[in-house]
Amino acid sequence: MESGQQQKRILIIDDDPDITIVLRMSLEDNGFKADSYTNPVLAFENFRDGLYDLVLLDIKMPELDGFHFYQKIRKMDSRAKICFLTATEYFHEEIRKEHGFDEFSQETFLRKPIEIKDLVREIKKMLESD
Repeated sequence: MESGQQQKRILIIDDDPDITIVLRMSLEDNGFKADSYTNPVLAFENFRDGLYDLVLLDIKMPELDGFHFYQKIRKMDSRAKICFLTATEYFHEEIRKEHGFDEFSQETFLRKPIEIKDLVREIKKMLESD
């Protein structure tokens, strides 16, 4: 990370506590500032416009799934980049069409499990594409 560059802030939301802990620690080890939640409703209640550069968002969660979380935060923050994490096999086409998210490119969806080095590379690529 270049000196003087502001630390990028990432929000992780996944209902699996093991995943949120590993992702948060790994991203912090790679120079990011990371916050994580296992409860998407609580994450939404604490979400602030302009606070995060990127949101890593699990799709299948109880109470508030990733797509509905996305719709809610987009009304508050149009700048933050969104990356969906999913273990679902058919995520590329069916889920996007089923929920009306055709505008997303394949790169916005990452399959779990994912190697940390691959995740960090994808995050850096997303954050650089402005």
